[in-house]
Amino acid sequence: MAKEKSVKKSEEVKSSGKSNVSTSGKVVQFRRGLKRITPRHFILNFSCKNREEASKLIGKDVEWKSPAGKVLKGKVSGAHGNKGLVRAIFERGLPGQAINTEIKLS
Repeated sequence: MAKEKSVKKSEEVKSSGKSNVSTSGKVVQFRRGLKRITPRHFILNFSCKNREEASKLIGKDVEWKSPAGKVLKGKVSGAHGNKGLVRAIFERGLPGQAINTEIKLS
């Protein structure tokens, strides 16, 4: 019984710890294959450390603001790989100039 209590306490500490995920991220690339680019799907980096942290962002809205002031909205659809990147689907595709620019998590 003593072992079970100590395990539960350590699990509580891990789950109550703050996440290092920031509300602003970076557009990394179009979601793509070898010969095809999916224009509405993008890979985003919100400085998550692993797939578990990235999967907590699923379903959240993202916004990209163009230099002209236009706001394009999308939604995080899933994790991408094991290093903390996420996939997002936008209402309209972002322009190519959006790569390496800032994106907000709302």
